[in-house]
Amino acid sequence: MRCPFCGHEDTQVKDSRPTEDGSSIRRRRYCPECDSRFTTFERVQLRELTVLKKSGEKKPFDRDKLLRSIQIACRKRPVTEEQTEILVNNIVRELESRGEAEVPADTIGEIVMKSLAKLDKVAYVRFASVYKDFTEVKDFNDFVSSIND
Repeated sequence: MRCPFCGHEDTQVKDSRPTEDGSSIRRRRYCPECDSRFTTFERVQLRELTVLKKSGEKKPFDRDKLLRSIQIACRKRPVTEEQTEILVNNIVRELESRGEAEVPADTIGEIVMKSLAKLDKVAYVRFASVYKDFTEVKDFNDFVSSIND
């Protein structure tokens, strides 16, 4: 593993342990060249996913983009970083286990919404407002009314 600070090619693993949900391995690393320490995470990837956008454009699936969008929806909510990591891991696992290399963006959005609805209702509404492109206050009212039924 290359050191992110000095670029040295030969770093040493000082500690390895599985994450709490067991979906990845956390490694503490040390660079003998610059004496820096850093953490890496190792995950199993079942297949390369491609996102099929509404426009027809195809883009490589970006786990970090998914994580960022969920973190934004959960900002200032009682949701821990660990809960968002577990949520993202579960979503990625579900997408990979579908057996399709190309996944429509709508499918990803629906899975995220379903997952956020179970985790935090406010984060769910926040995500939905962007995903469903709310343009007026009425859109929020209609959506909130539909989930309270």
